[in-house]
Amino acid sequence: MENILHRKNWDFAPIDISVKATSLEGVLMATGRALYSLVFITSSFWHFNPAAVTYATNQGLLAASFFVPLSGLLILAGGLSVLLGYHARLGALALAFFLVPTTLIMHRFWGLDDAYLAAHQQSHFIKNTALLGASLLICYFGSGPASVDAARLRRQKTVKIE
Repeated sequence: MENILHRKNWDFAPIDISVKATSLEGVLMATGRALYSLVFITSSFWHFNPAAVTYATNQGLLAASFFVPLSGLLILAGGLSVLLGYHARLGALALAFFLVPTTLIMHRFWGLDDAYLAAHQQSHFIKNTALLGASLLICYFGSGPASVDAARLRRQKTVKIE
């Protein structure tokens, strides 16, 4: 397998453009992308609230007034990218870059004295690791047949054939 860091593009596993967007596969991928991206799109707006900066500062994030709104823009762009299937692999990679530090900094459940708070943070930690896994799957498999990416590939193939 070719080293992914040396790839010229993000077409790891090519999208099968022969599969129709209205097929079961297309509907499942589009629905999965929508449900997945909804988490990021809806939570992105919280990142522009001063209370989010205060919370992040209390969790130990340095320069929270810079990083919290920046992360809001990152997850909004990544979420929309995955939702539409427009450069979905890069959008999912952006979400993965958000999830790793967020999970480790904001959801440190170890060492907390309050058992309820520790359990709450642990559930967020585990949720974020699951979201990270989904990001990695989208990074590899792409957006599926019901996406802007697939439509672009179909258009390119049509142009090349003529």
